[in-house]
Amino acid sequence: MPEINGAETTGTTTPAIAPESIRYKRVLLKVSGEALMGQRDYGLDPDMVNRIANEVKAVVALGVQVCLVIGGGNIFRGVKGAAGGMERASADYIGMLATVMNALSMQSALERMGVPTRVQSAIPMSSVCEPYIRRRAIRHMEKGRVVIFAAGTGNPFFTTDTAAALRASEMGCDGLLKGTQVDGVYTADPKKDPTATHYDRLTYMDVLAQDLQVMDASAIALARDSRIPILVLSIHTPGSFAEVMQGRGKHTIITEERE
Repeated sequence: MPEINGAETTGTTTPAIAPESIRYKRVLLKVSGEALMGQRDYGLDPDMVNRIANEVKAVVALGVQVCLVIGGGNIFRGVKGAAGGMERASADYIGMLATVMNALSMQSALERMGVPTRVQSAIPMSSVCEPYIRRRAIRHMEKGRVVIFAAGTGNPFFTTDTAAALRASEMGCDGLLKGTQVDGVYTADPKKDPTATHYDRLTYMDVLAQDLQVMDASAIALARDSRIPILVLSIHTPGSFAEVMQGRGKHTIITEERE
């Protein structure tokens, strides 16, 4: 049975955290397909899927409304498919279908943990999941369900980063979280450069001007226009998602202005 801040929780037990300590009411978590591979070279690592599902469950237990966008790079990447000679739009559609596979896998893991979940796809496939309907998705979250958005925006040439910023804007989210391999944004790759410096705060323009590659430029611009802060954290650090919801833990926040 999971614990949050030392308090044992279930699906019906309130964790020992004061409600006023929660800084975000509704958030979208963007997870790359590569994050689901674990130590594998391809596909899904069930242990990693369960670990991320546990992170989501802990945040839902805090009373936060959560939705997710999951990439498909662990199965197929449209850009690489196009580079191999495939027509780009077709390659991107294949990549979108890969995100549906990942979304269904995450749904299965969450529901085994007792977290009610819905998958909505931008490409209608009613036999396996719901079509994307904005008002229905909002209603699901208001009822305490986790909504996983699949198939990107439903259009080729747009990344799942852009899909995440779009869905966060449509859902009226208070924060857009990017779960990565490291605990925030650095001046360089900290795995390759030990002198890399961690940023606690950045502006949207900092990210664009310095080409920090947190998300693609379209996603950054959309988040800026919608005034949604982007929070970059390590999805592999146990408890990091819940800590960020309380303004704690090591992460980077990207907003309109530095405070």
